[in-house]
Amino acid sequence: MGKKRKVPQMNATSSADIAFMLLLFFLLTTSMDTDTGLARKLPPPPDKNMIKDQDIKVNKRNILTVMINTNNQVLCAGEFIDIKQLREKTKDFLKNENKDEHLPEYEPKDVPFFGTMSVLTEKHVISLQNDRGTSYQAYIDVQNELVAAYNELRNEVSRSKWGQAFDDLDEEQQKAIQMIYPQKISEAEPKNYGDKK
Repeated sequence: MGKKRKVPQMNATSSADIAFMLLLFFLLTTSMDTDTGLARKLPPPPDKNMIKDQDIKVNKRNILTVMINTNNQVLCAGEFIDIKQLREKTKDFLKNENKDEHLPEYEPKDVPFFGTMSVLTEKHVISLQNDRGTSYQAYIDVQNELVAAYNELRNEVSRSKWGQAFDDLDEEQQKAIQMIYPQKISEAEPKNYGDKK
């Protein structure tokens, strides 16, 4: 009688590892369709009987237009400026210390801790527009300067009223100062403005 040969056993432990790695690979590299965006409920269409010729007038004095062209040059209120000048230009626009008729309107408002005072109108807006060729860094730099202008003005009010920085105030005090200088920066969709020299 001949001897029976034993068939060698296959070690299956490594195949489990390979299967796990393949599963992990497909989980990490496969994208799944997910709903993105914000859920919004649109208002109902207006009643046709109520639609008339309604003029919506935006007072140009309340808008500061800041544009960045494809060469990353900054155009503020119609003139080319260095990015280092943008913060002061924005602060001058927002403060309107001389009540210039070409700069934003102020309106009386009852502000907690301050009483009735003239505050920057809610109608003001800083309109930021950039070219499709604008570099991301230039765009971020301009954003930082605009936000810094608001922060510095809020700090000025905070220090004169309470002797401390805006960030050190409690929530109610911060809200009061935000009523005086509400931050309104509007970002338009990038367009092809060119270099506009």
